[in-house]
Amino acid sequence: MVKPNQLDQLTAIFPGTFDPITNGHIDLINRSALLFPHLVVAVADNPAKKPLFSLSERIDFIQSATTHLPNIEVVGYDNLLVDLAERHHATVIVRGVRTTYDFEYEKQLAEINRTLKADLDTLFLMPSIAMGAISSTIVKDIAYHGGCVANLVPKQVAAALLKRAVKKSS
Repeated sequence: MVKPNQLDQLTAIFPGTFDPITNGHIDLINRSALLFPHLVVAVADNPAKKPLFSLSERIDFIQSATTHLPNIEVVGYDNLLVDLAERHHATVIVRGVRTTYDFEYEKQLAEINRTLKADLDTLFLMPSIAMGAISSTIVKDIAYHGGCVANLVPKQVAAALLKRAVKKSS
């Protein structure tokens, strides 16, 4: 249990693959940065997911899109999230949930994480209404089919997606 005098030291982790980061992710990062004095955006290095962008590219995208937030740190990780939480002294995991499917999956993860680290809580945030339909998978699909993703991702990501989509269609 966190004591009131420890509130100014709270660290939360917002984990994800972020392949690529979307405006929905940025919305959740912005809102989480208001809730916690220190927010670690943890970018998963999971080759099994076959990411379109490298870990370093994904970290760079997030760093450039969050320069306005002085209280965030962007890190890559390839181990258990609970180990990362321990290393950063985090007591909260922030997860976005858009649908009941997301909730069921995230609930399972929260319960397992709590089993592995009893003092690690998970906070579920709903996306803003305008961001609720955005997902990295949908954004990549739109880009691959020549659609405009400018309103769905940060500017740097839109340019990188356009280059990758052009390469794929060549």
